[in-house]
Amino acid sequence: MDHFLYRDGALYAEDVPVAEIAAAVGTPFYCYSTATLLRHYRLFDEALAGMNHVVCYAMKAASNQAILKTLAQAGAGMDVVSGGEYARAIAAGVPGDRIVFSGVGKSREEMRAALEGGIRQFNLESEPEMEVLNEVAVAMGVRAPVTVRVNPDVDAKTHAKIATGKSENKFGIPIARAREVYARAAELPGLQVVGIDVHIGSQLTDLEPFRLAYRKVAELTRALRADGHDIHRLDLGGGLGIPYTRSNEAPPLPIEYGAMIREELGDLGCEIEIEPGRLIAGNAGIMVSRVVYVKSGEGRDFLILDGAMNDLVRPAMYEAHHDIVPVVEPEAGTEQRPYDIVGPVCETGDTFAKQRMMPPLVAGDLVAFRSAGAYGAVMSSEYNTRPLIPEVLVKDDQFAVIRARPTFDEMINRDTIPEWL
Repeated sequence: MDHFLYRDGALYAEDVPVAEIAAAVGTPFYCYSTATLLRHYRLFDEALAGMNHVVCYAMKAASNQAILKTLAQAGAGMDVVSGGEYARAIAAGVPGDRIVFSGVGKSREEMRAALEGGIRQFNLESEPEMEVLNEVAVAMGVRAPVTVRVNPDVDAKTHAKIATGKSENKFGIPIARAREVYARAAELPGLQVVGIDVHIGSQLTDLEPFRLAYRKVAELTRALRADGHDIHRLDLGGGLGIPYTRSNEAPPLPIEYGAMIREELGDLGCEIEIEPGRLIAGNAGIMVSRVVYVKSGEGRDFLILDGAMNDLVRPAMYEAHHDIVPVVEPEAGTEQRPYDIVGPVCETGDTFAKQRMMPPLVAGDLVAFRSAGAYGAVMSSEYNTRPLIPEVLVKDDQFAVIRARPTFDEMINRDTIPEWL
């Protein structure tokens, strides 16, 4: 469920007409719904009710300060994967003891910054990283709370570029070596082992891969406790998928995911951490674009938009589907026709959809890309010297620009000309 609905023939974001935002800020732009963000966070929180748990939003999905602050005020922790994301979380008012630091390539500088500012735990991904964190912590005179990310060799049955739990993926250590690696962690004076971490991928639409991975984690928990380790926290990652089309089978609900966690891990007495990102932010955002031209080609027609692959790269990178709908609701019975929907960037890959059935549109019409709140704005770029597009947050009948569109002068003036030129 989201809060982008037609009302009286016009698409609304909560209680604000989308066309009104377009008139005020120009196109293209991203628009997020506060009500949807909070609803999706609370679904996860309620799904784990009765268990000691923390919902840490995976802020790589959408990391604008306004989004982070909205979720933090509702009680969310944060899962970060870089020093920059850690700084963003702190700036948004998230206390360090509610921030989990993930990622395979943490630097010494990032480790120091997190230890100085406060951290819930580091999710370690390799033995070299473990040794480096120990050195940093010892030099600072502190102990770093850690889990080790184990790779359970479970096929998440998702897109190859977002699968993380198979043996050939770069993430974590083989679960078969976990006892050996935990033994080494216990020997290091700068580390404090607090639990186990696992994350098998993104956009999962079936609970069975989660179940298989969590059973391996449960078995490992018992083995590590028998070895003398104080395993009291299980970080289960994120990855629950969202429906990108209105017609396909719906992925499992958070309440079903929570019930499965209870079944597989509830008897261990561990604090549960989950790190949803896409499911919180995905359907909470749309990208709005305007038709620049309608072009007739050889055997096909093109809708050329002012939005491009640099604004929303998921279709070009992942062959991802986004429902694209007109901002003015077509009348019932309007005959649809196929269009290739493309952007203005000089790349054939700048194609959002091929032969997509749409009502007839003309230059100037507005369209909205649904389910664009996750991995949209955060993956955008200034390719072709196209400005990053604005981000807008809606709450009830109000909206605010939470990231402005830069001017060309602002973009160009970031460049520095060497003295010899």
